[in-house]
Amino acid sequence: MSTIITPSVVSRLPNVGTTIFTVMSTLAAEKNAVNLGQGFPDFDCDPQLVDAVTDAMKQGLNQYPPMTGIAPLRAAIADKIAALYGHRYDAGSEITVTAGATQAIITAILAVVHPGDEVIVLEPCYDSYVPNIELAGGVPVRVPLTHGTFRPDFDRIAAALTPRTRAIVINSPHNPSGTVWSAQEMLQLQELLAPTDVLLISDEVYEHMVFDGEQHQSAARFAGLAARAFIVSSFGKTYHVTGWKVGYVAAPASLSAEFRKVHQFNVFTVNTPVQHGLTAYMKDATAYQQLSAFYQRKRDLFRDGLKRTKFRLLPGEGTYFQCVDISDVSELSEAEFCKWLTSEIGVAAIPLSAFYGDGFDQRVVRFCFAKKDQTLQAALNRLAKL
Repeated sequence: MSTIITPSVVSRLPNVGTTIFTVMSTLAAEKNAVNLGQGFPDFDCDPQLVDAVTDAMKQGLNQYPPMTGIAPLRAAIADKIAALYGHRYDAGSEITVTAGATQAIITAILAVVHPGDEVIVLEPCYDSYVPNIELAGGVPVRVPLTHGTFRPDFDRIAAALTPRTRAIVINSPHNPSGTVWSAQEMLQLQELLAPTDVLLISDEVYEHMVFDGEQHQSAARFAGLAARAFIVSSFGKTYHVTGWKVGYVAAPASLSAEFRKVHQFNVFTVNTPVQHGLTAYMKDATAYQQLSAFYQRKRDLFRDGLKRTKFRLLPGEGTYFQCVDISDVSELSEAEFCKWLTSEIGVAAIPLSAFYGDGFDQRVVRFCFAKKDQTLQAALNRLAKL
C-alpha cells in the first residue's frame, strides 16, 4: 500500500507565524495573569443593543441582506458621518457594510493594489496591513513614525513616494501608541498627496476615543483626502462588541465600486439581524457621543495608578491603549519583559516591537485599559510592586 502524502505548498505568507498576541494571551491564561495585552473589552455592551438584534432575529430578519448592507444602516452611517465631519456620502453608492474593519482593510487593498505596486505603511502599525499588501502582490514600504512621539514624519513620507506608490495606510487614533493626528497634520498629508494619484486607506476604528477635548480629524473632514480615501470604521470598537465583526467603509463612488467587486467575492455580505439591530440602536447618538468621556475616565484611572510605578507614561491622546517606557524598570528587551511581567507580576502587556517589521525595540510596551474598573485595579495592585 502506497503512502499517502499531503502535497506541499509554497506559502503566500512565509514570514507569518504565531503572533506575540497569541503567545502573550496563552501565557496570561497559564499564569492566571490580568490580561491587558489583547485589545478588547472585558465588559458587556448595552443590553438595548442585544435586544435590538434579538428583536430582528425574532422578526425573521435572518436571510441574506443586500451585498452592500441594508439600506437603512447605510443611510444611518451616511447621516452620522455628515453630522460629525461635514462630508455627505451617498448611502447607495459610497457606503459599504463590512465584516469588521480588518476585512474592510484587506478588501480595499485587494481592490486597488496590483502586483508590484508600493503601499506605504507607517510603523508601528496594526499587524494586518503588511500581510494584506503582500497577499495583493504589493510591496510594503515601511516608514517609521517619529521616534519618541509617534507623530508622522512628512519628510520621510515624501521621500518614500515613488511613481509606483499606489496607496498609503494611516491610522488615527493610532494603535498601538494612542497618538491622534492633528488637523494640521491631516492638511500636510492632503498637500503632500495632492499632486499624486496615491490613494489613502484611513483606519479610523478608534474615532470615538479622543481625549482632553480634542476632536477626531477624520479624512472625511478634508475634501482633498476624502476624494482619494477609503475610510474604515468599526461598530465593534464603538459599541463594545468586537466579536460581532461589523464595520463599514466610506469612499467615493468610483472607489466603492471597485471595493464592492472584491467584497462580493470576499464575504459577499454581513449578517442580517446585527445590521438591523445596529440601525435601530444608531437612532440614539448618545452611545458614541459619550464614548470619549467613558474611556477617558478609564485612561485617567489607569494612568493615576501607573504613576505609583517606575514606568514612564507616554501621552495617551486616544484609543484604549496606554504605552509606557520600561527603561527605569528593567534592562530586558520589550518581548522578554512582557513575558517576565506576565509570569512574575501577573499582568500581561504587548511589546511595541511586535508592531515593527524589523522588531525595533525602543523599551516601550502597550497596555489595554478597555477593562472593568476592578480588572484595572487588580492589575494596578500587582504593578505597584514595580
